[in-house]
Amino acid sequence: MPTTDKLRTGPVLAIVLVSYAMIVLDISIVITALPQIHRTLDFSATALSWVQNAYLLAFGGLLLLGARAGDLFGRRRMFTIGLALFTLASVAVGSAQTELWLIAARAAQGVGAAILAPSTLALLQTSFAEGPERTRAVSLYAAVAGVGATVGLVVGGIFAGWLSWRVGFFINAPIGLAMILAALRFLPETTPRRGATDATGVIASTLGMTALVFGIVRSADAGWTDPLTLVTIAVGVLGLVLFVANERRAAQPVMPLRLFSSRERSGAYAARLLFLAAMAPFWFFTTQWLQSVAGYSPVQAGLAFLPVTLPNFAAALVIPHLTRRYGNPTVLIAGLTLSVIGMAWLGRLGPDTSYFTGIALPMILIGIGQGGSLGPLTAGGLTGVRSEDAGAAGGVTNVAHQIGGSLGLAVLVAVFAAADSDTLSGAALLAHRISASLTVAAVLLAVALIVALVVHPRRHAAAAPQLATSALTER
Repeated sequence: MPTTDKLRTGPVLAIVLVSYAMIVLDISIVITALPQIHRTLDFSATALSWVQNAYLLAFGGLLLLGARAGDLFGRRRMFTIGLALFTLASVAVGSAQTELWLIAARAAQGVGAAILAPSTLALLQTSFAEGPERTRAVSLYAAVAGVGATVGLVVGGIFAGWLSWRVGFFINAPIGLAMILAALRFLPETTPRRGATDATGVIASTLGMTALVFGIVRSADAGWTDPLTLVTIAVGVLGLVLFVANERRAAQPVMPLRLFSSRERSGAYAARLLFLAAMAPFWFFTTQWLQSVAGYSPVQAGLAFLPVTLPNFAAALVIPHLTRRYGNPTVLIAGLTLSVIGMAWLGRLGPDTSYFTGIALPMILIGIGQGGSLGPLTAGGLTGVRSEDAGAAGGVTNVAHQIGGSLGLAVLVAVFAAADSDTLSGAALLAHRISASLTVAAVLLAVALIVALVVHPRRHAAAAPQLATSALTER
């Protein structure tokens, strides 16, 4: 593979960021498109939920397999395949005429995303030199992850309200085609690794992840006592236990267990899972309050998230400077602390809460905290990773991101349902339940902060600025 000084890293970064943005935007665009999809295609309530669930199931279930495929068969090749599949599936979604057509196309999008997402992160790790150069690239990558959710809500609301929900998916076609052509020209290819394929690991990881994601997604609707929920989660856990046991012996493991040999890297995965377990419900429940309690339109609700979006992006831009000066551990801990304060403040929502003091101000803290946390957490998942394991490391990072968001939403939906009151009804009861859910989200962020503090390096502070590629620093 070409060395980083021979690469045109500007085009590489642009290709990676735009391609990853397509994945992030489509997750949130579909949320504001659901009501119009329901009317246009006459979806049943159960089938409508699978517009999102089919994507999440395929994405989460195949992430580890998609991640290792890049290491084994060439990252540019798998990046291009994933991007092509995602783009074609997007056109299929926009063209859908029936429930089955749309759900199948969304599942195909999820498969493409499972191949594409780990490849984007692996390409950053292998294309940018360790130090400030990679820190800047990873910070921008994290900014896309954080800002994309809000942009998707706004764009999805505009398309659904003024044009058609289909436009949000058709627009991926020219962007995807342009990125494929650019990838073939600018992205470096890696040499495929020869050797026996870990067939047992592939089957165990795919079945285990798919069953676990299905159980988590189902629990949000059917509850944690539902027999099928319990059975699928048990099957998922058993499959993953067998997968880990197999990885100890496999010659070409899907997920090399050496990725967890670093205490700080393992801490980054755990903290990321907890962080997303809090942040994914933040978007979900805050949107409900804005639209169902405050009466905002979808477009107004999307714009109401600007106090979190703009500080998020601004914080991500200054992360490289801050990590050079103070070290990633300090920046991460500061970001998580601000996130905890902002989420706890937002958790005080009531039916008559002022937007400025009760929504906008805590959102600013959450935005700065998210921008200051996601970059270091992303870098932490890659710190000290061998080049041949970059795809697998990207996969584990994305698994923590995906499972954290799905599990957090399922848990906090259960909290939402349990937060009943004999004295409240209507908008007041809804606000009470949202408040309880966001308060628990603040607790999850506090646990993530504790994890970051526990794995904080026992080193002299003067050495910290030199560790620019580690979220929780290298061992």
